[in-house]
Parts: sequence; structure tokens; C-alpha cells
Amino acid sequence: MIRIYSFIFVIAACLSLAGCGFHLRGSQTLPANVKAVAVNAAAPHSRLQRSLEDRLDVYQIPQKAYQTVKAKGHNDTVLIKLMPETVERRLLSVFSTGQVAEYELIYGVSYQVTFPGHDPIQAYFEIMRDYQDDPDRVLAKSRELDLVVSEMRNEAADRIIRRLALQASEL
Repeated sequence: MIRIYSFIFVIAACLSLAGCGFHLRGSQTLPANVKAVAVNAAAPHSRLQRSLEDRLDVYQIPQKAYQTVKAKGHNDTVLIKLMPETVERRLLSVFSTGQVAEYELIYGVSYQVTFPGHDPIQAYFEIMRDYQDDPDRVLAKSRELDLVVSEMRNEAADRIIRRLALQASEL
């Protein structure tokens, strides 16, 4: 009997979430008016461009070559132009010896989105992380820094896709 009530509760919860427009965060889709996305970067083959293209594949969003779209003028393709990414470090704390103990990493992303038949939209955002530095483990901390920046890059790609889906639905 308790099993039936729990089953009914789960079904009711799913229906109420679906009815209010809730979507899982990893299930980005573009509206029907957008058939494909073309990505270009100011710095050819940048890491952010590769990350964004990989995330588009994960979300199963069709891609086209940017040069082909610009030359032929496809009316159903969104153009994304990535500006050079920036990574800055801000000092947060120091050891008693005066060596840096902790940084705040600031990953800045600037890009431009052009929807077919609309003016380009400029966008900029920052992703921040705290990073603890240990002068005794320089090699390990260097590798950790690379991993943190890579994680920030993947988060930036996800954020671009979420914003793209939101902007496309508003047009």
C-alpha cells in the first residue's frame, strides 16, 4: 500500500514539474527557428571555441562551418563570435612570510551572437574561483591551476549555450 502511495507521489511530482516549465539543466535545446550554430573565435582554434563546440555536440545542437555560413548567408544559422578570453588573478591572502597564499581567479568571456535577421548581441560575463597557492608544491599547483581554468572554460561554454537558448526563445 505504501508502495502505491509513493508511486503516485512521484508521478504527481513529475507532472507538476513538467507543467511549470521546469527543465533539467543539462537539457538545452534551441527553438525551432534556429536550425544550427556556427562558432568562430578571434584567436583561431582557441580552447574556448573547442570547448564550446564540444558542449554543442553534447547537447546535440547542429553545427556549421563559420566561413561557409558567412559566404552563403544561411538564414537559419546563429553565428557566435568569441573574443579572446581573459584570466586574471587577484590577491586574496598571504602567508606570514609574505608569500601569496590564495588567489581569486577571474575568467572573463566576451562574445557576440548574431541571430538570422537581427542585429548582433554583445555579451560579457565573468566566472570566479578561489585558488590556494602552495610554494612548496609548485608543479602540482601548476597542474591544478590548469584544471581549474579548464573547468571554468567548460562552465563558460555551458553558460553561452544557456544564454543562447534563452535569447533565441525571446526573439
